[in-house]
Amino acid sequence: MLGIILTGHGSFATGLFEAATQIIGEQTQFNAVNFPDGMSSEQLAEQLNTALKQCDRGQGVICLTDIVGGSPFRLAAMLSYQYNNIEVISGTNLPLLLEILLQREDLDLATIRQETIENGQRAITSLWHEHQKKSPKNEECSDGI
Repeated sequence: MLGIILTGHGSFATGLFEAATQIIGEQTQFNAVNFPDGMSSEQLAEQLNTALKQCDRGQGVICLTDIVGGSPFRLAAMLSYQYNNIEVISGTNLPLLLEILLQREDLDLATIRQETIENGQRAITSLWHEHQKKSPKNEECSDGI
């Protein structure tokens, strides 16, 4: 099974971790590393290394970050250069995290990376866009005509 490390600015990581745990229950090889105001990059790097040791059981680890270019992303990228079988994905949100958690036993790192990017593009929507998906036929029937 692939390990998962969440990281991001402020309490981003623990917020997503707690939400995912509430929805699908406790997960193994799953860790959250926050980057709160006042924490140094060195401290974050240490915590990411610790999380990597806890999550990696030999099949690989996915580091999910908040934004490209931020310290959590850059330090996760540095880990991926130091160790084999680490993927770094940015722009993480709850639907993507849940999909990864539910699929990580069956997919390898390369496949889950590709599917995550594709699913992420489909997961972002708006109420307006959702209304556009309704067929005009359904709307005619809804008012009793």
